[in-house]
Amino acid sequence: MKNIKLLGLPLLLLVFITSCSSVSVLSDYDQKADFNDYKTYAFYKTGIDKAQISDLDKKRILRAIETEMSSRGFVKSEKPDLLVSIFTKEQERVDVYNNNYGWGGAWGWGYNPWAWGPGFGWGGTSVSASTQGSLYIDLIDNNTNELVWQGKGVGTLSNTKNIAKKEERIREFVSQILEQYPPNAVAMK
Repeated sequence: MKNIKLLGLPLLLLVFITSCSSVSVLSDYDQKADFNDYKTYAFYKTGIDKAQISDLDKKRILRAIETEMSSRGFVKSEKPDLLVSIFTKEQERVDVYNNNYGWGGAWGWGYNPWAWGPGFGWGGTSVSASTQGSLYIDLIDNNTNELVWQGKGVGTLSNTKNIAKKEERIREFVSQILEQYPPNAVAMK
């Protein structure tokens, strides 16, 4: 029994760590679009200006998108095939954990140095708050002005003062979202 408890703690810790760092990703696309035709891109300023985040975070996101698009062979252009837009959503998430271990204890009369009365237990309630954020990346066909691909990443945002960690988290969001592009390559995996 003791071995099960000892194995359970590292497993629980591993699940907690991986759940905090993961990004849930979804994408959708226009099945009639020919994604092989898209070679160049530019940022869609009108859409980006509407994103309700700080200008510094917008810059971080756009730099991460530039890096990912470049790694996929795209070139930034004044006359782009694709316009890239972003928008964000966030909501506060509150989790309540009830940690009541082993209610029960000693019933009846007798001496037990660990319990007073008919029962005992350990634990209590803990509350954890975090910010759940969503980043949407839209790719718009510049000729038709229609949305051809949308990627969405949802995950916990760390409210850290460490700028390097914040930039790393943003790069992780963007990278995992754009792994879904182009849709034909993802479907073949």
